[in-house]
Amino acid sequence: MTHTQHRLDRLHVLVSGASIAGPALALNLARYGARVTVVERAPALRGGGFAVDFRGHVHHRVLTDMGIWDEIHARQTHMGPQHVVDAEGRPRVALPAEMMSGDVEIFRGELARIMYERTADRVEYVFGDSITALTETPDGVEVAFERGTPRRFDLVIGADGLHSNTRRLVFGDESRYLRFFDHYVAGFPVPNQLGLDRAGLLYSEPGRCVGVSNYDGDPDRAGALLVFRSERLTYDRRDTGAQKRILAERFADMGWETSHVLKALEETDDLYFDAIAQIHVDRLTKGRVALLGDAGYGATMGGMGTGVAIVGAYVLAGELALAGGDHRTAFSAYESRITGFAKGCQKISGNAGPFFAPPTERRIRTRDRMYRLLGSRLMSGFFKRLTEKAATDIELPGYPA
Repeated sequence: MTHTQHRLDRLHVLVSGASIAGPALALNLARYGARVTVVERAPALRGGGFAVDFRGHVHHRVLTDMGIWDEIHARQTHMGPQHVVDAEGRPRVALPAEMMSGDVEIFRGELARIMYERTADRVEYVFGDSITALTETPDGVEVAFERGTPRRFDLVIGADGLHSNTRRLVFGDESRYLRFFDHYVAGFPVPNQLGLDRAGLLYSEPGRCVGVSNYDGDPDRAGALLVFRSERLTYDRRDTGAQKRILAERFADMGWETSHVLKALEETDDLYFDAIAQIHVDRLTKGRVALLGDAGYGATMGGMGTGVAIVGAYVLAGELALAGGDHRTAFSAYESRITGFAKGCQKISGNAGPFFAPPTERRIRTRDRMYRLLGSRLMSGFFKRLTEKAATDIELPGYPA
């Protein structure tokens, strides 16, 4: 196949979601000349969010081929070690930077901005809108929008997160695919009153954890992490007030710096709150629609979801290029190549809740002893290889340049 046959100039792809997976796919497809439209419910590109990391040679190759490895390094957090502390703030365990932050770490919003800026002149971004209906025809997909006029696309990719609207419309209700892992997680900005400088502190009581971290060296700002064990809760994902009340109730009597953290929670308008959960679908593709990133193989914490999404976007675009735009061939190859890789990364995320919020004091002490050993100089090389195993467990073919 010649270079021109790898071009996707005749392909018009609609991508739902402009967090990480969507802009990553847009960047990779644009490299092959495809026309790409990205639709995002939010009114603008979302900044902030947790820090995300990359590790191992697969992530390095993909980000290098995408042309953003150097820029990620230029904007990285340079995060140092994090410490587990007791109620008086005394360190109990040091968690090395490479354990928590990989080879390179960057804020989610910064990464999205890099990819958006690389594609804004050749990709159509539509903010403040979402898909309401998808109807497949012999030569494309008719798409209806909440605000915009109906349009036809060759392919539709759901890159719209754990609670994917695209997945719901095409593959069925979320309840069929979401596995709840008995914990919830929240994140929001707090004042840096502990004077942290690219460092983090974690405090656990049975079934609960409060963390405060400073990733960027800003003397005024830090970020809070709350994790708690719980039965499945019923709440409106768009009702921030209700989510704040849940958190205030669950953490009301907790020690250490929790009262200051809860005061910041009252005042914030930037709250992330969700179940620690995974998405397991039977298929990643159906007709002319495919799922990418968290929409198809999401894990809320600890499963290297950002790395998997970036690799998935690279593979999906590469397979479309290899197949000359034939979506049947490309979707089949994408699914077979990415499914096992994604499941391997999901496996390591199942322990995220119990790591942060062990259920008993005894389990907290056991966790601390284990990570004291894993964080030692003797075990650091072993632990690095262990964390990279899932991130590198995929064979990537030679996709067109």
